[in-house]
Amino acid sequence: MSQQLIEYYQAIEDSSAKMLEAAKAEDWDGVVRYEGACAVLIEQLRYSAQSQELDKASRAIKSQIMQRILHNDAQIRYLAEPWLAHCEQSFEGQQLLH
Repeated sequence: MSQQLIEYYQAIEDSSAKMLEAAKAEDWDGVVRYEGACAVLIEQLRYSAQSQELDKASRAIKSQIMQRILHNDAQIRYLAEPWLAHCEQSFEGQQLLH
């Protein structure tokens, strides 16, 4: 059963890699789409992890996958900083309607 959990981690890693590729292409809508896919996968993983445990070998695989996911996340954040700053500047001085 721990293979199913590893498959969730691998799917999350795949989605984070796609997010990174979208960020490199400045496809921010794509980043948001893949982020949504990650959120769904994370919820599915949380649910499945309640009734399953990883064995020692699977925990090592999980650790490697998580390191790659975190690396992707750091790169995405780095690429997104200029875009986020631009968005903030665009909204400065504008009043939001209530």
